[in-house]
Amino acid sequence: MGKVLEREAFGLAARDDSGVLSPFRFSRRETGEKDVRFKVLFCGICHTDVCMAKNEWGFTTYPLVPGHEIVGVVTDVGAKVIKFKAGDKVGVGYMLSSCRSCDICTDDQENFCPKMIITSGGKYYDDTMTHGGYSDHMVCEEDYIIRIPENLPLDAAAPLLCAGVTVYSPMKYHGLDKPGIHIGVVGLGGLGHVAVKFAKAMGTKVTVISTSDSKRDEAINRLGADLFLVSRDPEEMKDAMGTMDGIIDTVSATHPLLPLLGLLKHKGKLIMVGAPDKPLELPVLPLILGKKMVVGSMTGGIKESQEMVDFAGKHNITADIELISADYVNIAMERLEKGDVRYRFVINVANTLKPTP
Repeated sequence: MGKVLEREAFGLAARDDSGVLSPFRFSRRETGEKDVRFKVLFCGICHTDVCMAKNEWGFTTYPLVPGHEIVGVVTDVGAKVIKFKAGDKVGVGYMLSSCRSCDICTDDQENFCPKMIITSGGKYYDDTMTHGGYSDHMVCEEDYIIRIPENLPLDAAAPLLCAGVTVYSPMKYHGLDKPGIHIGVVGLGGLGHVAVKFAKAMGTKVTVISTSDSKRDEAINRLGADLFLVSRDPEEMKDAMGTMDGIIDTVSATHPLLPLLGLLKHKGKLIMVGAPDKPLELPVLPLILGKKMVVGSMTGGIKESQEMVDFAGKHNITADIELISADYVNIAMERLEKGDVRYRFVINVANTLKPTP
């Protein structure tokens, strides 16, 4: 086999578990016949990026270029690409490929495919590491590219490719997307604030659940939540017991589940989309007595991701972002770990990421 043709690329990479990012030159494959290449304009910073950069889950390979909330403009396409052309606004989320043949893939749930290839820190078919969107351009198979609606600003749309589909998918799958449904959203961060927006656009009643009262005004008066519940207030929690059809738990820190289970109606569902690094205690008796469920969910398949951004376009849903320059990324990651962002950092890649000499 001949040498695979490549193009030079540059970005920001972590070299070790300090997680500190610095300029990095690397190569991406040449545009294949079914590939789409695009110039990266913006990339969101997800909490997963921090975990991967610091090897908190134990499987990071360095150097690592993070980023899986990537949007930009197509620059060229392969000869057999039929869905995209130069100039199209597109994006890539958490995955770059999957096997396409297993039962999971044929059910449009490629994000759960055992052979799914993640956008950042995975291994591609040619044995090269995948590098994410903290970089000047991307190349991806056509079938894993998402088209961004024309009416959505690209910077504020970028986080939808992970945060957006992560909350949209379980709402749809578990039937929490209908008027008359009462949804609780635990945590008003990068995931939680878009969960509120999607849930309200679906016509549901939304209660934000937080450990303090500090975001009450923000949740109700700006994001449109119907109610706000302080989880550390026994009286508020008591009054809300048994009122919710489902709860989307976005919190990635260790926290008690028993109070949340008490808020659910009979057959209610507690859906975990945050990823605490330590095991949570799960009391079983409330599940048995109320026929309640605790389930997990992770991002979404390509069909569902496209459906999500189309829904966002129809309802003008975007993330609330703080746009930053590439040289601010390390500070942004430190702030993200402290919860000091409302609600998603997005890197202005095209205008601020500069190649090293």
